[in-house]
Amino acid sequence: MSETRAGAAPSAVERPNLPLGIIVAITCLAQFMVVLDGTIVTVALPDMQNGLDLSTNQQQWVVSGYLIAFGGFLLLGARASDLYGRKRVFLLGTFVFTAASLVGGLATNPTILVVARIAQGIGAAVLSPTTLSIISASHTDEERRERAMTLWSLMGAVSSVFGLVLGGVLTAALDWRWVLFINIPVGVVLLAVGGSTLPADQAGAERTRLDLPGALTATLGVGALTYGFSQVSAEGWGSANVLIALAAAAILLAAFIVVELKSSHPLIPLAIFRASTVRIGNLLLFGMGVTMTAAMVFLSLYFQEILGYDALSTGLALVPMSVFVIGGGLAARQLLPKLGTRALLAIGGLVTAAGLAWMALMPAYPAYLTHVLGPTLVAGLGLSFMLPAATVTSTTGVKREDVGAASGLLNMSRQIGGAVGLAVLVTIAATVTNGVMPESANPADALVHGYHVAFLVNAAIMFVAALAALALPASQREAAE
Repeated sequence: MSETRAGAAPSAVERPNLPLGIIVAITCLAQFMVVLDGTIVTVALPDMQNGLDLSTNQQQWVVSGYLIAFGGFLLLGARASDLYGRKRVFLLGTFVFTAASLVGGLATNPTILVVARIAQGIGAAVLSPTTLSIISASHTDEERRERAMTLWSLMGAVSSVFGLVLGGVLTAALDWRWVLFINIPVGVVLLAVGGSTLPADQAGAERTRLDLPGALTATLGVGALTYGFSQVSAEGWGSANVLIALAAAAILLAAFIVVELKSSHPLIPLAIFRASTVRIGNLLLFGMGVTMTAAMVFLSLYFQEILGYDALSTGLALVPMSVFVIGGGLAARQLLPKLGTRALLAIGGLVTAAGLAWMALMPAYPAYLTHVLGPTLVAGLGLSFMLPAATVTSTTGVKREDVGAASGLLNMSRQIGGAVGLAVLVTIAATVTNGVMPESANPADALVHGYHVAFLVNAAIMFVAALAALALPASQREAAE
């Protein structure tokens, strides 16, 4: 093992017979938990409103508070794992997330609940990139590393759908508080097993200080961007809140770039963008963030507003898609070393685009088996091919001490892609619906027409992603040199 250079970030100690299977299980469980919380509270909102007398704005902040904190603090959490030790930061993030879940579950008024959700988002922002960083640092064998990253990326995709199902079950069988309490036993297990199993951090000869100006401008800039786009669907593009937030985001993110260029220890070393894998990989993850978030939202609306499903039935209707994501991801793990990331990403992008285009043909009064199941399975299969390949691509060609930063960057790309894409596609769908409403005798037909256009735009994004993947080097090792 090479010695830690002066000023380098502490890293996980490599030792013989490292229990990599346990490490993968711990990191995947943590990733499942933090992504799950982005959707699990959605179906419990009506019960939360009745229990705590939430206003409409407070209901929105129960969801948005988590997502904004998650997106805004990702870079800070990722860089902290590089500088202060992956195990230490993993345990800190798990503790914050678990404690916030307990506080939120015990909340007696809306303010406590919203603050707890924001704290959960901060814990998730620390935890999620650290889990990927731990996988990258502990797996020195490239093939085993790719397999582990495949499983990690699948956890994020499956948990976002599973959250709808689990949230409905817990709310119906127990109480809305259990959508938060469910995290506590999981967090305790992660603290206990992670504390005793994860490799110890090795202190560097000299501890590098965190780039606080960079952290401040990045966190506030990403938070403002996420907040601005999250308000578009409710307030419109011309509202003061949206315009002020987006203007502030532009200023803060420009300041972040200036700070990083001048910093001796930048939060995101801009040199990592010299690798085409990092540039293209993050672009692809941004596009996948659009697809995964927007497609789920529109499918959920389609099921509930057009087909009349309740929240639990909606989640169950998406279970086959989740199964295909898992099965396709396992297949992708076998195909990755044979086809390479470039081919797998291009194929996955085209398959996903085909599934989304098929969704644009769903009628206002469909039969589930013939009009809904097919396109969701095709889109799920395509995404399952893309997710592991894009994750591996985005961390290829990155120095070991910058793995945490790269992990945070890819997480942020997907999060921001989801927020931006959803806002744009919701606006497009609403504009189309309002435009055809006077000409339509049936409001459901106008609503479905708006969804159709949104699905087509989403399909176009995935088609462009497939073309972008062709710009990757034939061998990922070429990008690392």
